[in-house]
Amino acid sequence: MNYKILLIFLLSIFLISCEQNLKELNKSKFKVEKKYKNIGFALIYENDIKKIKKIDDRSLLIHHKYLKRNSTVKITNPKNGKSLLAKVLSNRQEFSDFYNSIISKRIAEDLELDFKEPYLEIVLISKDSTFIAKKSKTFEEEKKVAEKAPIDGIQINDLNKKLTNKDKAIKENFSYSIKIADFYYRDTAKIMVSRIKSETSLKNAVIKKLSETNYRVLIGPFDDIKSLKESFEKIKSLNFENLEILKNV
Repeated sequence: MNYKILLIFLLSIFLISCEQNLKELNKSKFKVEKKYKNIGFALIYENDIKKIKKIDDRSLLIHHKYLKRNSTVKITNPKNGKSLLAKVLSNRQEFSDFYNSIISKRIAEDLELDFKEPYLEIVLISKDSTFIAKKSKTFEEEKKVAEKAPIDGIQINDLNKKLTNKDKAIKENFSYSIKIADFYYRDTAKIMVSRIKSETSLKNAVIKKLSETNYRVLIGPFDDIKSLKESFEKIKSLNFENLEILKNV
């Protein structure tokens, strides 16, 4: 009888231990590490840019607003698929939010970016670095919609154009849109459009159906960089975390 009690006791400990291990396994399995990704326009460093820490022309360095110093990033030219690795020199420089980074001339040349429209994608790849997310404003209407899809950032359609020669750009039609977010429900997307129209002077917000469970809110299209930048600055007043630029195709 005593052996039976001992056996039950040991079996109970074993089951509790297994349950605890499963819980820990599930925690690690579903733990998502937030990664920074952005597609938009960069500013190519020039010596005449005021109040910006110098970037050597031949370096593989960038300035960024939200990534930690020494973070490693992969920079890609969406036009030709060329990419390279670079390091963040500083995240304390003040420059327009319209630009997702300030890059060296070497980066622009190696990726064959259009110097007039340097459009690129930045992805954080360093495991030791984290995206310093800005606090975004939460609007009450969105809370009322159950199981809403998370806002994954604002994007502006691709303004970039491939340049194999800085002075001989191949001109293409300029057409870009600002991607606000993707939503699971159309009603949630409509709430976002209403918010944009009520809190800014922008009236060209539209909803694009990608699938039965994916509705994208866009602002645009824009056929010149001036109006694109102006609208970008206006939508920034709503304090979204991560703005991007996408090309209309």
